[in-house]
Amino acid sequence: MDLSELDAVASALPGVRRRTQDGLWRWQCRGRLLARQLDDSSVVVRVPFDVRDLLLRESPDVFHVPTRFAKHMMVVADLAADDRGAVEDVVLAAWRCQTTDGSPTG
Repeated sequence: MDLSELDAVASALPGVRRRTQDGLWRWQCRGRLLARQLDDSSVVVRVPFDVRDLLLRESPDVFHVPTRFAKHMMVVADLAADDRGAVEDVVLAAWRCQTTDGSPTG
């Protein structure tokens, strides 16, 4: 998966908008962060700790948590790991974290 494919997945979710900050993409739902680009092949995604723990156990080749994010509800996804399904799932989990009953909060 590359950034343009990630953008297509994230931007298709209701209420999600892509922004650019310092030349890097970030996706938000009603002004709250879902994910942001770290570099050409990785993004940090905001997910609850229980989801993060599950991702780290099930897909350690795709997801990791650098020390700087250890205390935050964030996980880094390696797009170059070529596991489109896992990345799509984490973006959906991030979106669900920002929504109620599948509808954007507001």
